[in-house]
Amino acid sequence: MTRQVLAIDFGGTKVALGTAEAGAPDAHPQTVVRLDTRGADGAEQAVARALAAARDLLPAPAAVGVATFGVIRDGVVRLAPNVPGWEGLPLPALLRAEFGDTPVAIDNDVNAGAAAELRWGALRGVSTGLYVNVGTGLSAALVAGGRVLPGANGAAGEIGYLRDGPAAPAFADGHAPLEETVSGSALARRGTALLGRPVTAADLFDLLPHDPAVAALLDEPLDTLARTVANLSIVLDPQRVVLGGGLLGAAGHILPRVEAELARSVPFPPELAAACFVDDAPLIGALSLALTAAA
Repeated sequence: MTRQVLAIDFGGTKVALGTAEAGAPDAHPQTVVRLDTRGADGAEQAVARALAAARDLLPAPAAVGVATFGVIRDGVVRLAPNVPGWEGLPLPALLRAEFGDTPVAIDNDVNAGAAAELRWGALRGVSTGLYVNVGTGLSAALVAGGRVLPGANGAAGEIGYLRDGPAAPAFADGHAPLEETVSGSALARRGTALLGRPVTAADLFDLLPHDPAVAALLDEPLDTLARTVANLSIVLDPQRVVLGGGLLGAAGHILPRVEAELARSVPFPPELAAACFVDDAPLIGALSLALTAAA
């Protein structure tokens, strides 16, 4: 009898679910279901909808892998201030109530993305590595001994809270200062103010070769990102750095800046690569978590 595992990726406005055979060598789920949870009455209802869909998709999984934003600490979701209702949500207990004794592995979405790269992608075969996710937000995953390091509180790699100068605000002030400078949402906000019309970060990179004002706007965030990756590389001494996330559509602008800073600043510069998985990285990472839990 074929044993199947279940992967769940909780996003701020959507949930993706997928299945695969236990021990499957392929990175891609056999079946994928996507739910829009924007109409849900609170976070618990969004989770309930996802679990109902999971029952329909795979009633008796051999194991479950879950990717979520924020981090799990003391049995609840932390560091999720931008998604109403999720801060303090007892997600592990909700999963236990649904799946009982079935093995359930849960991690944040960026660590899950790194797990996907470790099993199937650009970090495969790497013992010490760094995965940096530049998307709507900004975060990283640290890899040592071929495994993602969780940290003492499950918050290793939350680089969005780094301060890049004495005048920068801090976590205690309600800010994620580096994320507010470098992330896709930060670039979109600054670009919208500059151009006087709504734009996305992707729009800005499309305009970059043709608009000197946009090029000037992007210059500081790209330098900050490159400097941050170099500083992390000095601390961790990784064999390879992998950049992922939604802004990798602009890899042609981002990777050369980071590579130049690594060569200039790091005594033993690591290899630099784009992630193999971008759009569905957390779901594929949740699949990796499930396969490990089922082994």
